[in-house]
Amino acid sequence: MQKIFNPRLVPALMAIAFSGSASAAGFQLLEQNASGLGNAYAGSAAVADNASTIYFNPAGMTQLQDREVSMGGTLVKTSFDFKDNGSSVGTLAGSGNGNDGGTLGFIPNAYMSWALSKDVYIGLGMGAPFGMKTEYDDDWVGAAHSISFEIKTINLNPSIAWRANEWLSLGFGLNWQRVEAEYVRKVATGVVGVPPFNAFPASTVKLTLDDDSWGWNAGALFKLAPQTKLGVSYRSSVKYDTKGKTETSGPSSALNTAGSVDAKAEIKMPDTFIVSLAHGLNDRVELLGDVSWTGWSSIPKVDIVRASGAASGTIAQVLETDFRDTWRVAVGTNYKIDETLKLKFGLAYDQTPVKDAEHRLTSMPDNNRTWFSAGAQWKLNKTTAIDVGAAYLYLKDAEINNNQSQTAMTVAAQSTNRGTVKGTYDDSAWILGAQFSMAF
Repeated sequence: MQKIFNPRLVPALMAIAFSGSASAAGFQLLEQNASGLGNAYAGSAAVADNASTIYFNPAGMTQLQDREVSMGGTLVKTSFDFKDNGSSVGTLAGSGNGNDGGTLGFIPNAYMSWALSKDVYIGLGMGAPFGMKTEYDDDWVGAAHSISFEIKTINLNPSIAWRANEWLSLGFGLNWQRVEAEYVRKVATGVVGVPPFNAFPASTVKLTLDDDSWGWNAGALFKLAPQTKLGVSYRSSVKYDTKGKTETSGPSSALNTAGSVDAKAEIKMPDTFIVSLAHGLNDRVELLGDVSWTGWSSIPKVDIVRASGAASGTIAQVLETDFRDTWRVAVGTNYKIDETLKLKFGLAYDQTPVKDAEHRLTSMPDNNRTWFSAGAQWKLNKTTAIDVGAAYLYLKDAEINNNQSQTAMTVAAQSTNRGTVKGTYDDSAWILGAQFSMAF
């Protein structure tokens, strides 16, 4: 498809949409608004109380006023605290637990909806649906697996909604999505056939990749009763053919040049399906529920392929993710104190796509998580509201026993004997968010 977006805007938008720390399982980011954070995003496809419904269910725009804007952001602080339990470093020297691999990230969002007629609405959303970052000490025991790993995305989502009748609304959207990734690790370099191969064990290789692509999303909103709404939505997978380069730095300038080549990798971001319910129990209490599925099996592995040099077309490294599809269940409630103040509470269980300790990567030491959320909405007047929310994510201790001790060597002069990382991660995360919404 012909690119219709000005690429000169991309660096600025990527800087704004910095998504440094994954909060949902895998490297998915649910923080597409802060108004749902207090409910742990229960009822996400059914609530439709501001323009951020464009992301979770575009059909919800028919529940809004003629023109609405919503914008906000969330801070995510992750902790990935590793404890070694018998790791081996292969051909590279390294020691220590790497310090805390977690980071602090900021995830912004912005939305606008517009009624073209009584029953037809259009909208535009901007957010970051995927992102994460892990960062360790340069010389830790797992430095040959990863020193740092970062994924950033930005998603632009033009949408349309149609009210078919009083009880059914339908919505559809296109998604232009861009991804940037950076991966840094230690390597042992040398000349193939000239021992010792790991003559320069202090070298570092940095891989950078990027691409943009298109996807789509659709949803339906059913008004089952005056106080009851059922929402269903689907967001398609997005396939990337990323391109970039590897840059090797170390004691040998000749081997740095030999190890610095173009690179490419294919990755297919997962699709998602959500079923949500919002029910007003009475004038003060609203109950919310959410069941969602994410197709993480779209990433069984990632082949990083050399795209230039003497070894062009060969695989430089394989990330053996072997992801599984996952489920997420959330429940929440809202309690209206008065016409200006509403309290929000939520609880969720979020399944990880990581199957076991053998497939857990140091770049993504993920595990099943439980969300404990609370928040509030303050209505300044009938058309303006401020939402705030916070969540603590408790993650079960994550065992890792990732063996990358193969001894193959390549023309690019980088050994794949990266050793075994074995131990336990003590993981957790905090999320804080705020949202401003206004109708005009």
